[in-house]
Amino acid sequence: MTHRPIILGIVGDSAAGKTTLTRGIAQILGEDEVTILCTDDYHRYDRQQRAQKAISALHPDCNYLDIMQQHLGLLRTGQSILKPIYNHNTGTFEPPEYIQPRRFVIVEGLLGYSTRLARECFDVKAFLAPPESLRSEWKVKRDTRKRGYTDEQVLEQLRKREPDSEEFIRPQRKWSDIVISFYPPDELSDEQRDLMLNVRLVLRPTIPHPDFTRLLSPSKSHLSTAIRLELDRDMGKPVDVLEVDGHATEEQVRELERILCSEIPYLGKYCTLEGDPNIGKVTGTTGETLQSYPLALTQLLITYHMLKAAHIYQSSEPALT
Repeated sequence: MTHRPIILGIVGDSAAGKTTLTRGIAQILGEDEVTILCTDDYHRYDRQQRAQKAISALHPDCNYLDIMQQHLGLLRTGQSILKPIYNHNTGTFEPPEYIQPRRFVIVEGLLGYSTRLARECFDVKAFLAPPESLRSEWKVKRDTRKRGYTDEQVLEQLRKREPDSEEFIRPQRKWSDIVISFYPPDELSDEQRDLMLNVRLVLRPTIPHPDFTRLLSPSKSHLSTAIRLELDRDMGKPVDVLEVDGHATEEQVRELERILCSEIPYLGKYCTLEGDPNIGKVTGTTGETLQSYPLALTQLLITYHMLKAAHIYQSSEPALT
């Protein structure tokens, strides 16, 4: 490749929504332009061994973090890796896979920001932090439907993993550029809440975000019923917070999209909800596919940052040889 790839990190606890967000961003960028890597593949022990050793997959000692950060370093310089494969369905390892970095690399998993050298490999770092009650619901649904567990087994696993979640997963929030929290509105029924989640985006000043302050102008007051920009503090530090409600109208979303896209003219085909009907798609409890505007705008915001990083890098750095 002529330039190094742009690397996005998406870190969060089990069933926090990492894969859904990753797939949506890859669809926007074009799947032939994206390499996806899961850091869970760097587990040191399979499921049976973890049970015997009484150690969870969330613990750093249960993962080859040194190999993970070495591979991230290679990918950042445009080199290929031979990546291990962990099968979540069987809980066992499979033969390694030869991975070549494309223009963009998305790295999702539990412990992506756990070492300094790994963190330095990312151009953009996102952290998913849904309410624990919602994450538990998602994990029960996923693991019972896709991995063969019972409700009781999943809840017991959550209970046993909680100390490691608190000690090793949640603290990685402080290293992120964007903290993403989908959460259900209080006033809706349980079924509606699952399909109309709001999103709270904590925008840290570690990277330059789009200028959303124009949302506060009197002429944009019609947006305030569903889209809000606030100043707040996160982990003791000042941040901007952008909130988008699940009941936002198409007109309000288009307005926010125009603000986002006007920041970088070269976003072109990427920056339009009309251009990709798959943006923000979620599956309901009965299998129907619906569009979540908060999810779509979250995907577009992260795409914005990846394309901006690519533009800045390619404008200032010589090509790799």
